[in-house]
Amino acid sequence: MTSPTPLAGIRVVEFTHMVMGPTVGHILAGLGAQVVRVEPNGGDQTRRLLGSGSGYFPMYNRGKASICLDLKSTGGLTVARDLCAAADVLVENFRPGALDRLGLGYEVLAEANPRLVYCSEKGFLPGPYEARTALDEVAQMMGGLAYMTGPPGRPLRAGASVIDVTGGMFGAIGILAALEERHRTGRGQKVVASLFETTAYLVGQHMAQFAVTGKPAAPMPARVSAWAIYDVFETRDEPVFIGVVTDALWEKFCALFGLDELWADQSIRANNSRVLARERILPPIRALIAGMTRAEVIARLDGTGMPFAPIGKPEDLFDDPHLAAGGLEPVTLDDGRETRLPTIPLEMGGKRPGGGAALPTPGADARTVLAGLGYDEARIAQLIADGAVEESR
Repeated sequence: MTSPTPLAGIRVVEFTHMVMGPTVGHILAGLGAQVVRVEPNGGDQTRRLLGSGSGYFPMYNRGKASICLDLKSTGGLTVARDLCAAADVLVENFRPGALDRLGLGYEVLAEANPRLVYCSEKGFLPGPYEARTALDEVAQMMGGLAYMTGPPGRPLRAGASVIDVTGGMFGAIGILAALEERHRTGRGQKVVASLFETTAYLVGQHMAQFAVTGKPAAPMPARVSAWAIYDVFETRDEPVFIGVVTDALWEKFCALFGLDELWADQSIRANNSRVLARERILPPIRALIAGMTRAEVIARLDGTGMPFAPIGKPEDLFDDPHLAAGGLEPVTLDDGRETRLPTIPLEMGGKRPGGGAALPTPGADARTVLAGLGYDEARIAQLIADGAVEESR
């Protein structure tokens, strides 16, 4: 099935590293935009990260072309400016002022290309902190997410780069809005998304809870849930999460597990009454489920409309039958091995977006990109010979 390409014809130039900026380009590429990734000679250092960073590049850089430029050279900087002059969108996530010092700031580029939508992915929006360097983890710690994730007194970052990725998503939303406005005005604009404000938006529900109740929200492991049955339950082998979030589901849950005695108790038919009686309700339910296997619990719940989930690990998702039905796309890694990674989590017109199957090798698309700017073979050869542009090795 052909993937939808609603952004076909949109040209994006990307000066990014790590996760936040590349996420923006990956989303745009997955929706059909032509994304050219500008890397330093030798390739982006993100390609060579170890440990938890080893998955950054393959996850967020599919579907892009790569050109390696020495931006300290006159030739490399000229190529970069020409790319920006021909682009609809620029994405960058380097430290504040880094591109401005190279003459690649918004005000300068907008003079040559007033239709340019310039997206900066930063640590902070304008304010007292805007010059600080931020990381996903810095924002999680400052913004209350780590406090809410860990047990009391033990702040714990979330188990994925959720702020980098969500900040990238907000950047993509801003770009799409700016492109829509450009249809009316003919002009682009600068769009800025940030890590800290993204974190504040995500924990906004807990801020609102304090505003409503006057009481600080407890960290999630110690929270008072809005529902009596909303927990991870141990089974004879692997744990499972079960949520009973309505009175109708309480009736169904009792029937599925033969909890006749609990259902007969009229005093806990309403959700808030069950929450207040949680310490009395939970022990017999935990004991019942602890005597079953996970497969037995799932067999009772599947297809009933009850919210439940086996506790999955990232490596389990490669073999998840639901994701295999369209949520994973083939990817060729740098070393030639084949794998499958999550595609853009959308469906448009009954089709899933999808990007290129191979990761760009550093500078692999140099000649194609330069030819697209109107450079002739002699000029391309000279740029490569001077080291201003580096070809793939």
